Amino acid sequence: MSSIRRKKTVLGYAGVYYLYMNMLKARSPRSVWMKNWMSDKTKFGHLPLLQELRTNNPEDFINYLRIDGTTFDHLLSLIGPLIQKEDTVMRECIPPEQRLLATLTYLASGMSYQRLKFSTAISAPSLCEIIPETCAALYQVLKKDYLTVSNIL
Repeated sequence: MSSIRRKKTVLGYAGVYYLYMNMLKARSPRSVWMKNWMSDKTKFGHLPLLQELRTNNPEDFINYLRIDGTTFDHLLSLIGPLIQKEDTVMRECIPPEQRLLATLTYLASGMSYQRLKFSTAISAPSLCEIIPETCAALYQVLKKDYLTVSNIL
């Protein structure tokens, strides 16, 4: 390898390293871990509203989630253990009831995760994990009794 080529290679690597280090410095640190309004799900989430609707206006509860309270309880009893998470030192987990409510709201309304985060007080990245996980749990427990697939192929 000639000396000029070696110098060009070294300069190329140095340039890549310089750009990489500047890119690392340019990242802005996260200003907050969780937005304040999202931390109080009992105040800003849809759980209190749905509990009120379920108790005093069952027809509105059905209109909102497309299922009645009894069916909701049945689904929660089936998938609750599958979607239950543990609290950590950093934060409390999102309970199965809120996970199921967020999923059913998403399925009933077709809202994007960005819009759904305002009614559930759950961040969009968390919803990106919660909804597919809950749908998979629903499929797992309902497939043998309710979701049969024909073998016509």
